[in-house]
Amino acid sequence: MMRERSKLEETGEKLLRNAKTELYLAMRFMGPALMSLGTVMDTGTRSMGTDAKDLRYQPVWVMQTYMEHPYILSRVYLHTIMHCIFRHMYGLDTHTDHELWDLSCDIAAESVIDSMDYEVVRRTPSDFREEWYGILSREAGVLTAERLYRYFYERELPYDLLVRLTAEFRADDHVFWEQMADDEKKGGRDPRDGGFPSEEEWKKTAKRVQSELFREGGKAGSEAGDLTRVLGFELKERLKYRDLLSKFTVVREECRVDPDSFDYGFYNYGMELFGNMPLIEENEFAESDRIRELVIAIDTSASVDDSTVKRFLGETAAVLFQKDRFFRRFELHILECDAAVRKTLIITDAEEMKRYAERIELHGGGGTDFRPVFSYVKEKRKAGELRHLKGLIYFTDGLGRYPEEAPPYTAAFVFSRDDLVDERDVPGWALKIYME
Repeated sequence: MMRERSKLEETGEKLLRNAKTELYLAMRFMGPALMSLGTVMDTGTRSMGTDAKDLRYQPVWVMQTYMEHPYILSRVYLHTIMHCIFRHMYGLDTHTDHELWDLSCDIAAESVIDSMDYEVVRRTPSDFREEWYGILSREAGVLTAERLYRYFYERELPYDLLVRLTAEFRADDHVFWEQMADDEKKGGRDPRDGGFPSEEEWKKTAKRVQSELFREGGKAGSEAGDLTRVLGFELKERLKYRDLLSKFTVVREECRVDPDSFDYGFYNYGMELFGNMPLIEENEFAESDRIRELVIAIDTSASVDDSTVKRFLGETAAVLFQKDRFFRRFELHILECDAAVRKTLIITDAEEMKRYAERIELHGGGGTDFRPVFSYVKEKRKAGELRHLKGLIYFTDGLGRYPEEAPPYTAAFVFSRDDLVDERDVPGWALKIYME
């Protein structure tokens, strides 16, 4: 029995080693990811899968697959590697429908592999698969697991269709993802077992793959298909509004009770000595860290649609007008612009912002040039206005001409279409935020 198991393991390791070598020779940029995953025989899986640390395989399945279709073994190996560099296994716990998450992850991995031009993993996609690539690309944009999950979750597709999609795109076994999530709930894996690599570790590996891909460039970039685009999208740093707004605040004394700024000892002493006369009253002024002036520029060029702008304004109002976000007296400057500033509006209360968002009629429709907005603000500051401005938020699809010079305040570009933005075009001094 032990001898038979040893022989199965030896054969499985040899076949997987060959598949790994073929993948590496075809796409050397995948080296950091291929070398980050060990191989372990595991009869608890029907085929093979990963726990982020090892590729765990069923030896009989490996041998049968290799004998019938050798390229399938390499393809499933690469499929599993794609899950790792896109860090799919770490998302299981944050998505309520695990079956939809599994399907979304499989489509994301397969779509990248199908776009590649390497003989070692090449296959002709079925008409059904091609049809759904077209539908999903139009509806979801970049085919990432997160976007695909949102697409499926928001639509009640027929059960039999979901079953067919699952059968079409499933390649490996995700059972180990469940085990990872269970172990995490119990406090993590025993260090003596080696633990699991963190999501951050695989993110670093993905960045190394991206660097290798950029370094090889040329033919490698072409043959890698959508990998460059999807990997670049997945590795974008995403700020949230809450994190952004802290950069736009100013500290100012405001007329209000500040219970933390006096000594309660003297207060109590006075009450005891005189009966009802405290020695020190609470200060009437307190320092506040809030937004006093803010500029929001809205790209009204032809490539930005009204519904997206309205959604942005709704989300902006919900975040900006939370309690204690602004001073009681503040100015929110709204600029509508394409290649020029078309309309300006100053808002001083939440209700006014709400009315504007609900009734907005955009002015513009031409091309996009971001520079006129920054020139407009510069002139206003020269004229003595916007003296307390700490930040500017520019909502856009990202397709336009950026200023070269950094302004003397924080500028953030909020992109409506993260799949269109080439971050190399965005100035290094600008903050980049992507709408979900």
